[in-house]
Amino acid sequence: MTNAYFHIPQPKNEPCRAYLPGSIEKAALKAELKKQSEQRITIPLIIGGKEIYTEKTVPVVMPHDHQHVLADCCLAGEKELKMAIDAALAAKKEWEMMPWEHRAAIFLKAADLLAGPYRDQLNAATMLGQSKTAYQAEIDSACELIDFLRYNTYFAEQIFTQQPENSAGVWNREVYRPLDGFIVAITPFNFTSIGGNLETAPALVGNTVVWKPSTTAALSNYYFMKLLMAAGLPAGVINFIPSRGSDVSKYVLSHPQLSGCHFTGSTAVFQSIWAQVGENIHDYVSYPRLVGETGGKDFVFAHKSADIEPLVAALVRGAFEYQGQKCSAASRAFIPVSIWPQVQKRLLEETAQLKVGDVQNFTNFMGAVIDKKSFDNIVTYIENAKKDEDAELLCGGYDDSVGYFVQPTIIKALKPDYASMVEEIFGPVLSIYVYDDDKLAETLQACDSASAYALTGAIFAQDRQAIIDMEIALRNAAGNFYINDKPTGAVVGQQPFGGARASGTNDKAGSAMNLYRWLSVRSIKENFVPSSAIDYPFMAEE
Repeated sequence: MTNAYFHIPQPKNEPCRAYLPGSIEKAALKAELKKQSEQRITIPLIIGGKEIYTEKTVPVVMPHDHQHVLADCCLAGEKELKMAIDAALAAKKEWEMMPWEHRAAIFLKAADLLAGPYRDQLNAATMLGQSKTAYQAEIDSACELIDFLRYNTYFAEQIFTQQPENSAGVWNREVYRPLDGFIVAITPFNFTSIGGNLETAPALVGNTVVWKPSTTAALSNYYFMKLLMAAGLPAGVINFIPSRGSDVSKYVLSHPQLSGCHFTGSTAVFQSIWAQVGENIHDYVSYPRLVGETGGKDFVFAHKSADIEPLVAALVRGAFEYQGQKCSAASRAFIPVSIWPQVQKRLLEETAQLKVGDVQNFTNFMGAVIDKKSFDNIVTYIENAKKDEDAELLCGGYDDSVGYFVQPTIIKALKPDYASMVEEIFGPVLSIYVYDDDKLAETLQACDSASAYALTGAIFAQDRQAIIDMEIALRNAAGNFYINDKPTGAVVGQQPFGGARASGTNDKAGSAMNLYRWLSVRSIKENFVPSSAIDYPFMAEE
């Protein structure tokens, strides 16, 4: 055992590839897209390091060509879920006791593998299976996931170096233990990076994990699991178990040795998890840690002093990149009446230029929404806007004959609490409320209170006092707040991500704050020369 102290270098954010015309990286990605689109694989469970195939499967399709099946994903049932828990618990002691620098090396190696030989595979799988454009995949399944792996490792080392004060003759120490039991990670379809972070962050600090990925993101998530194994992740540390949510609830969340849940998904599902844990609290070995990011109704609030062109660019990119399927997507906007004519004109002009289609065509700005259920939900809001007296449909449309395509849609809401202004739609739908310039304060109050969410938000203004007033008024309306920028695009190490209220527990993915949630501190006091006295000095005189 070495007695050296190792230090992880300060990481830097992974540079994004541009995939310019004629570039080597574009040709390589195109080749990988062709390869994956021409094959149909079976995605197994991975439990205790072994691939397990089940008879029950679900198809993984291209959302932009929903008759094209990319893979058949095996589903875990009661037997396999219990096997995964047993495997995680069996691997716990050896993984926890592995020297920290060796755990770190596994995840740093995974980052380098993703930055290099696995990059095209993960990006292509994300493009095809989740209908992301090349750029959206690059910033997600490559850059952000690489950053999570590198920065989390760096943050963990910083945590471990924090030690308490000492007094004469006493040496105080703190040991940062993993939680007592296993973690379940429940990950969403919309970000491969989230799918990779939610199980690796707890594992990095010594926990073992049961990972339930979204079946609609199973292809990219499976390839990432294989990457972790290639990086040297020991068997059983992370167990890959695509499955039905009801089965996870019944067999995993109820297990007495559940020590935590790392979740990204809908508010309703996270609330049901919280309720179930509460009902079963007397059965657990310890109090499970619940960490969740659960969506948002993210805003752009403009002041009359806002610059028009940057505002329009933020609305278009913020609302329509990745079909509005980002937790941080701009889905509601507040525009003063004095600048609305200019904003409306430029917004409709720019939106009309956006191309929607197959993401393998690099000229398309948008792909398809993830599945039929999502498509139908979005269509409901569009159709309601056509007939509701409190709304006006400015542009938009949809067609699911080939893929689940929804055109970029803009709704002008006539009141700030219209349904599409307050309810999470998770699609390319931007709702705009036009307010009177002299009603700034009350409109800020409406922005803060009308929606249950508080994830991201942005303000646009050139007037500095207006920026100050708006920042104060919206202090609790967003966990990630942007000034003269779109409310999307948080970067690991720069803007730790998370929100409060109905948007989650605000434990900030990609920061030390998140890692603390997966640790249990043990304080140790060593007295070098213990006293044998029993009486205290004050007792010497009556």
